Amino acid sequence: MKRRDFVQASLLATAVPAAWAQAGVWPNRPVKFILSQPAGAGPDIIARYVGDQLAKVWNQPVVVENRPGGQNLIGAQAAARSPADGYSYYFGTTAAMVTNIYTFKSMPYDPVKDFVPVRLVGRSPFVIATAAGYSAKDLGEVIAAAKAQPGAVAIATEGPKTFSGMLADYVANLAGVKFNHVPYTKATDALQDVIGGRVPLVCLPNAALASYVKSGQLRALAVSTSERLAEMPAVPTLAERFPGFEYTGWNGLFAPAGTPPEVVARVNRDLESVLSQPEVVQKMMSLGSIAAQRMSVAEFDAFMRGERERWASVVKTIGVQAE
Repeated sequence: MKRRDFVQASLLATAVPAAWAQAGVWPNRPVKFILSQPAGAGPDIIARYVGDQLAKVWNQPVVVENRPGGQNLIGAQAAARSPADGYSYYFGTTAAMVTNIYTFKSMPYDPVKDFVPVRLVGRSPFVIATAAGYSAKDLGEVIAAAKAQPGAVAIATEGPKTFSGMLADYVANLAGVKFNHVPYTKATDALQDVIGGRVPLVCLPNAALASYVKSGQLRALAVSTSERLAEMPAVPTLAERFPGFEYTGWNGLFAPAGTPPEVVARVNRDLESVLSQPEVVQKMMSLGSIAAQRMSVAEFDAFMRGERERWASVVKTIGVQAE
C-alpha cells in the first residue's frame, strides 16, 4: 500500500466511530452492563431497572452480566478488558472505582486509566440502626455507651475495609470512640443478628434495611446523607452531629477506555433523560437509590476526582492499610 493510501485508510478508520455514532447507527445490537455483584443484590436490581428503561429508548435489549467475587476485582477486570466499541459498560460502585484503590496494594485493573466515566446513576444512603428494643434511643446515647465501655459496642458491617466498615470507623473516629466490628458477607445475616439482639448496631445501605425499619424490627439512628431522607423524615443525618458529613454509596456507568466519545455522550444524554422521569425517580427511591440528575460526562469525571480525594482523607484518618 502506498504511503498516501495508508494515511487515508488510517484517517478513515479513525473517523468511522464518529460517523456511525453521529448517524444514529448506534446501537444496532444489545448493550451489556457488567456488574461485580450477584443477581438479586441491590446494584443488580437497580442496573436491571435502569437497563430496562434505556432499552425502551434504544430499541435494543440491555443485558446484565453478573461477575461477582473478589471484592469487585473479577467484575471490574472483566469490564476493563471488554471491547471499547460502545456496547460494553461497567455498572460500578464506590468500592470498585474508589475505595479499592486504598485497600489493595495491587489490582488487575486501574479505575482511572482503564475506564471512561459516563454518568452517575444513583446515590445509596447508608443507615446506622439498632434493634427496636436496644437501650440506646439515639446516636448520642450510643456514643456515650461506647465511651463508657471502650471497644465493647459492636457494629455489624460488611467488613472493616468495605464501604460500610470504613464509614462506621470514620463515624467512630469523629465521635472519639471505637466500635467492635462484626463482619458479615450477607446483609440478611447481619440484620437477623441485630434484630435478635446478638449485635447492637448495624451500618448498611438503606436499601438493605429499609423494610425492617418500616416494620418496626429496626430503629434507624442516623443516615449518611447531608439531608434527611423523604422516607425517614424523623431520622437525623450524621451531618447534624458532624457538620459537613456526607458519604453515600453510589452506582455509576463506566465505559472501557477508548470507547468513542460520541457514544459516551449519547449514553450520558439518554441516562439523563431516563433518570429525570418522575416515575423513574420514585421507583429508584423505592429501591434505596436517589436518582442522579443533571450530570454531564465532564461533571461526572470531576465527581470521581473529588470522591478519590475524599476517601484518601478518610482512609488516612482511620488508618486503613492496603493489603
